[in-house]
Amino acid sequence: MQILIVGVGALGGTIAARAIRSGLPVRLAARNNDSAKALRRSGLRVSGIGGEVRADAIDVAAVEDYGKGDQFDLILLATKAHDALEVAPSVVRLLAPEGVILPIQNGGVARALADRLGEDKILGGFSNLGATMVEPGVYEQKNAGHLLIGELAGGVSERVERVASTLGRAIEVKVSSNLTGAIWSKLLINCSVTTLGALCSQTMRQYMETEAGKKVFRRTYEEALSVALAIGARLERLTVDPIPPGWPSNFAAEEHYESWVEAVIAFYGDIKPSMLQDLERGRRTEIDFINGYVATLGHASGVPVHMNVTITGLVHQIERGDLQPTPDRMNDLAAQTAD
Repeated sequence: MQILIVGVGALGGTIAARAIRSGLPVRLAARNNDSAKALRRSGLRVSGIGGEVRADAIDVAAVEDYGKGDQFDLILLATKAHDALEVAPSVVRLLAPEGVILPIQNGGVARALADRLGEDKILGGFSNLGATMVEPGVYEQKNAGHLLIGELAGGVSERVERVASTLGRAIEVKVSSNLTGAIWSKLLINCSVTTLGALCSQTMRQYMETEAGKKVFRRTYEEALSVALAIGARLERLTVDPIPPGWPSNFAAEEHYESWVEAVIAFYGDIKPSMLQDLERGRRTEIDFINGYVATLGHASGVPVHMNVTITGLVHQIERGDLQPTPDRMNDLAAQTAD
């Protein structure tokens, strides 16, 4: 299986280094020629959980330099969500006759690409693999996570099994027969854990120590959950049951709800949000594919999504430099939970 990995950031670089060291035929597509040249000089190095690996001889070029004569059985999109939507139409021409594109971004990216390019060209997937980029070509793996992949239409296909078997030589890959449900379960966490941590520049464990944090988390999560159920998503259990105890009232199960929250904190509570890292570096975030995506579908399906709309607007203000991430942000949001 000839593989092209598009995007050599934290996730793409980590997967690429481990895949190359596992003997997989991997080529890399960087953002531009300067990035490609730098990576050719430095190679790839990964440390942390999973052990240290080096890949000194790598085949990397700018994405626009791939063309006639280049054919791949698998194109793994490891870019940011907005970049995936931009680059996918230009790399679909590089697919072998039975080749597939595997986007591993959060939210509705895979669905949007399938609608545009056809489900025969697109698999669905997302990553629970935690990694950071120390500098270009140097990465640290933060957890023993995995890729979850599957057909957007559901079920388990031969091509999904083939991709999982191949990539599984380098990293852990799991297959889901209900990938769309799993994407939504991950999106619920992204909307509440990741984005809220970015807004207040804290980990989930830190902001959940306050009453304001608890209120905002609950409101944000329950809005997103209401949208998921309204559009007919059949949610999948990931680290916890995606539906809190006692839903939708929770009144008769408050103690169980608190235990459920503790289980979420136990898994996600100490992770620095990737969106916060984007904001600190002055980069565009994926907010429109997370809370913004929930807000759009909420409006379309008649589900109240005031908190997710507000959160989306705040992140855009921070991106423009009009606001800064601060713990006080949670108090302002909590005041709106009574609306």
